[in-house]
Amino acid sequence: MVKETEIKLRVSRDTLAALREHPLLKKRNKSGWEQRELFNQYFDTPARDLARAKVALRIRRDGDAFIQTLKSRGQSVAGLSERNEFDWHLDQAELDLSKLDDSCWPAALADLDKSLLQPLFSTDFVRQRADIAWGRGKAKVQIEAALDLGKVIAGEGEEEICELELELRQGEPAALLELAAELASDLPLMPCDISKAERGYRLFDANSYSLSLPAPELNAEMSLDDGFTAIAWHLLGSSQRLAEQYRFNGHWRLLVDWLEQLVDLRALIGSLGQAAPRSSSSELRQTLDALLHDWRPRVQAGQLDDAARQAAPAQFASELQGTRWGQFSLISSRWLLTKGWTTSRNNRGNRQGAAPLGNWLPTLLAEEGHELQLNRYQKQPEDLAEQLPRIERLLVWLRMARSVLEVAEVDRLYGELSKLSEQAQRPIDAESLAARQAQAQTVASLKAWRMLVK
Repeated sequence: MVKETEIKLRVSRDTLAALREHPLLKKRNKSGWEQRELFNQYFDTPARDLARAKVALRIRRDGDAFIQTLKSRGQSVAGLSERNEFDWHLDQAELDLSKLDDSCWPAALADLDKSLLQPLFSTDFVRQRADIAWGRGKAKVQIEAALDLGKVIAGEGEEEICELELELRQGEPAALLELAAELASDLPLMPCDISKAERGYRLFDANSYSLSLPAPELNAEMSLDDGFTAIAWHLLGSSQRLAEQYRFNGHWRLLVDWLEQLVDLRALIGSLGQAAPRSSSSELRQTLDALLHDWRPRVQAGQLDDAARQAAPAQFASELQGTRWGQFSLISSRWLLTKGWTTSRNNRGNRQGAAPLGNWLPTLLAEEGHELQLNRYQKQPEDLAEQLPRIERLLVWLRMARSVLEVAEVDRLYGELSKLSEQAQRPIDAESLAARQAQAQTVASLKAWRMLVK
């Protein structure tokens, strides 16, 4: 068994060609480019039991060699994936079920009848690979770069494979993100937290594909730093999966959800006070603010106008043809992996970052709630939009961490505060002003609100 740590980046054909000649890779290429054809057949049961267990099983033909591979459940956050991989060399392209014993087979599938396993789809591509030396100081890092071009084929459906895959051979995972971020400053690279196997399942049965990531597991005793990290990874990873799926099928709701993840991430970063000095997140916030500046009006227009909604897929494709989305995704991932917000904070910030989430969160909500001044906006509803960033800071913590709070009816509070946020973004007219007044009064009257801001 080996542990595979890698990042996949969706690219165009032009970018794939440019990567081969990129000065950064040429300078550090220690092996030259080696080309091979890889033919991969994936197996599962008709009920797709392996997919549900997050297990991938394939036979790869590489020249005259046949390799059976089982990839088990691992971690995958914001494009950087880590999984256990088991490989067996075979004499022929037929599954050897005897290899799938208790030493590798997931306990969750212990009762599965392996004789039901059958071919579902294939991923066939040409791979150009090279060994890249990526040292920093005394740290030795070896990365395998692979340029893959081919197809995923499932029944009558097919989708192009065109991606850069960076796999860590030696060193720390942050090195993968560092190399990818430097490449993304020149070329459009899209972190893609969707494996070739997942894309095969998506083609095989679109309804069986799930975008959702497991919700972060939070508790009152964990530190603010740990709680923030878990939530931020979840939001960033969700935004990347939504971006890939919207690129794939153009369904409007996916773009709305994508924007919501970015809004929540921006609010989350802005809520930490001295635990995240502004200097530590400056580059990240600037890029995120630019994305929101462009995409919030487009999504708001699309909610009201069908023509704006129809124009969005082409606008999003244009976004992906530039470098901004890839740079933001990779810089954010590296910042989270290295806990970049902790590097320049003072002792007070360190104490705040180490504070139990169950103690810190009620204090934050109380402070933000007092500053929101709902009574004022019952009288001056035309000014409510100026409080939108504060409302969004309240909402992200109530959405992601309300299980930590010992407050009755907090779910209802989240729902009513969400309505207030929607009202704050509506164009001003007599009807919307009256709705703002009524909604501000509703939130102020809730038992959960009074408990939080007491």
